[in-house]
Amino acid sequence: MTNQFEKDHVLLKQAVQEAGEIARRFFKGDLKSWEKKPGDPVSEADIAIDTHLRDLLMAARPGYGWLSEETVDDADRLDKSRVWVVDPIDGTRSFIAGKPEFTVCAALVEDGSPVLGIVYNPILEEFYEASLDDGTYLNGERIFCSDKSGLENGRFLTSRKAFEWHGWLNDAPGASFSHVNSIAYRMVKVASQQVDASLSFTAKSDWDIAAADIILKEAGGISTTTSGQSLHYNRKSVEHRNVISCGAALHPALMDLLTSFGQKKS
Repeated sequence: MTNQFEKDHVLLKQAVQEAGEIARRFFKGDLKSWEKKPGDPVSEADIAIDTHLRDLLMAARPGYGWLSEETVDDADRLDKSRVWVVDPIDGTRSFIAGKPEFTVCAALVEDGSPVLGIVYNPILEEFYEASLDDGTYLNGERIFCSDKSGLENGRFLTSRKAFEWHGWLNDAPGASFSHVNSIAYRMVKVASQQVDASLSFTAKSDWDIAAADIILKEAGGISTTTSGQSLHYNRKSVEHRNVISCGAALHPALMDLLTSFGQKKS
C-alpha cells in the first residue's frame, strides 16, 4: 500500500471500531426500529452508526465520495475517484432480534474497485480487514479461503430449497446448508474457511458487499454474479442482481453448476 492507503486504513479501522462500540450499546437494549418500506427494517442504531462513520470519515477525507444504505444518495460520488461505501449494520433484522449475526461494513472504493475493506461483528469480536495486495486478516491473523475445488461435501451458505428446486443436489453429494442474514458476514465466513461458498440469488447493493469483496479476494477468493461477471462499484446503479462467493479453486465448479440459472436469470 501507499502511505495514503496506510493512513486511510488506520482511519477506517478507528471509525469501524468506534461504530462497533455504538452497536454494542444498542444491542439487546430498548431499541427503536421501523420499516423504510415493507420488509426493509431500519433501527436507530443504523442511523447512529451511519452518522458516526460519515462524520468521521468525511471530515478526514472531504475530497472522497460517500455511499451508504442509510444516507440519501448524492450523485456527486460519481465524479470521485475514491468513495467510502458503508453499511452501518448489515443484517439489521438479526440485530433487532438480538441475534449476533450482523456486521458493520465499510470499504474504500477507488475507480470502481474496493481497495480497503472492514467487516466487523462487534458482539462476537470478529474483525475482518483487508487492503489491496496486502492480504486478509481476522483479529490480526492472516486467513485464506479453502482450496477445495469440488462440490462434494461442500458447506454452503444458501438455501437448500434453491438446490432442490434447480435439481442441483445430485451434483453436490453430501452438501450441507446454513443461513446467515448478513451477506457480508456470509462472504467473510468463506474467507476464513468456515464455509466453502456463499450463494445469494437476490439483488444486493454496493454497501452490502464492497467491504467483504476485497476481504474475500485478498484471502484467495472470488465474488461474481451467477454468470461469472465481475462486480463493479460506484456506478449510477448500485445494484448487483446476485452474488456468488467462494475460493478461487471452487469457482469453476460452481459456474458449471449455475449455467442453467445464469441462462434463465441473465
